[in-house]
Amino acid sequence: MFRFLLVRIASAIPVLFVLSVVTFAIIQAPPGDYSDYIRSQLINQGGASFEEADAQAQAYKVANGLDKPMAVQYVNWITGILTRGDFGHSLFYNKPVADVVGERLPRTLALALVCHILASIIGITFGILAATRQYSWIDSLLSGISFLGMTVPRFLMALIIVYILVFHFNVTEINSFHSARYGGAPWSWDKFVDLLKHVWPVIAIATFGGLAYNMRVMRGNLLDTLNAQYVETARAKGLSEGAVIMRHAVPNALHPLVMYQGVVLPYMLTGEIETAIIFALPTVGPAIVGSMWVGDVYVTATFMLVLSATLIIGNIIADMLLAMLDPRVRLGGGAHA
Repeated sequence: MFRFLLVRIASAIPVLFVLSVVTFAIIQAPPGDYSDYIRSQLINQGGASFEEADAQAQAYKVANGLDKPMAVQYVNWITGILTRGDFGHSLFYNKPVADVVGERLPRTLALALVCHILASIIGITFGILAATRQYSWIDSLLSGISFLGMTVPRFLMALIIVYILVFHFNVTEINSFHSARYGGAPWSWDKFVDLLKHVWPVIAIATFGGLAYNMRVMRGNLLDTLNAQYVETARAKGLSEGAVIMRHAVPNALHPLVMYQGVVLPYMLTGEIETAIIFALPTVGPAIVGSMWVGDVYVTATFMLVLSATLIIGNIIADMLLAMLDPRVRLGGGAHA
């Protein structure tokens, strides 16, 4: 098993390297950088002339290495990560990128993990109910819920909830994790309840989309498993239908779903990001959009690299879980270790 893990990690390293190159190139492709943002700020808010603003912008560009070719900037960035663990300096936040990521990434991962757990539990349960009651009204209802979860854009659901909260319930604090009175207060039950009041739309929307995918996969897998020969043999031995389903069919139907979790976890992460952007919560999503808007390239590149790593790690975890359930999926020599 350890050898299997090493093989998966080794194969992920070049993929992550290629993703970092592609991501950095795409971010740098549009014209302009942070010096252009400085120029516009000096002109629009500082009252400087174009010549004065341009001179200061060019000086800032040279001082921070933004005048160097893209390849040089990438090499400096990736070398700093590999040799010093330095992800660069945020030009907009004026602090290390690691600090910016450290502030927002844990919140994002916590929300995504909660959504992932809820979506898995509810989706698998719905899938079992739908498969064991095929073509009934329960199956039709749950399939309709799944269809809505897969087709309705998450940003649209977020916009609808924002409209309802603001214009029908007069909610004003939708862009923070806590109300003003709990901002610097120590953790308590009241503060936790206040947190749930602020983040429930993000959790609900991301969970809704995730459970739809989990339900459809579980329903399809379980329907195939229920027709397998060993399930018929279990019925012939006199086991109750509930025992046949939960002890024989469901565990085997979970195998493909476990592998599917490597895709679902990043999906839940992007679902949280999309919704957080609409609600302007201080998580990864708004930081990515904001850094791209002002040309803070190292913040954008680092966040995208982290999200790419999340996708890879999710797939490795799924492979490990699947290998524990079914050793036949282990790679090459790892199967003989």
